[in-house]
Amino acid sequence: MSTPYPHPLIAREGWPFIGIALALALIVNSAAGWFLALPFWLLFLLVLQFFRDPPRTIPAGARKVLSPADGRVIAIERARDPYLDRDSLKISIYMNIFNAHSNRSPVDGEVKQIWYHPGRFLSAALDKAAGENERNAMWLRTAVGDDITCVQIAGIAARRILCYTHEGETLQRGERYGFIRFGSRMDVYLPVGSKARVTLGDKVLASSSTLADLP
Repeated sequence: MSTPYPHPLIAREGWPFIGIALALALIVNSAAGWFLALPFWLLFLLVLQFFRDPPRTIPAGARKVLSPADGRVIAIERARDPYLDRDSLKISIYMNIFNAHSNRSPVDGEVKQIWYHPGRFLSAALDKAAGENERNAMWLRTAVGDDITCVQIAGIAARRILCYTHEGETLQRGERYGFIRFGSRMDVYLPVGSKARVTLGDKVLASSSTLADLP
């Protein structure tokens, strides 16, 4: 089915940056001509593509865990969920500056708790970024009691993690709940017994790609 999409194709988080980049390009173009303004037009296009936020088709299947972000799978491993203190299947997604950075719910579920931790801005591709960088974790519980933890992690260029949901709210699969500006990572902790449907290096799309099946 197609996800309802109340947001514009360009994420609202990007409007100020897009406006500034466009204004700079127009000013330089007017004062010095298109050739000297070319780098500013390229910057405008780069910012515009970074803040794209396209609608997506959501795969059917209540037991499917959807990707919460666009990017590349950099980890699939057994790990300890530091937020729920449990063994889990961890899947990590690295987002570079060319990926869309809107974050979406991987399952239907209730938001049980949210943790925000200030931190460093190491490369999001590093393992230690999960424990040292600025991050925001969200605990979701499905109607049948499956617990999923999604962690937004800032990177070198990311300086703002945005999370719009709150404890007690209910999210639908594919529903937009956050945004990370300029390069980042998402870690997803799943119940033991979940079966990964991706492999290392796979490119995934938020809401459209299936990360795993719940046990």
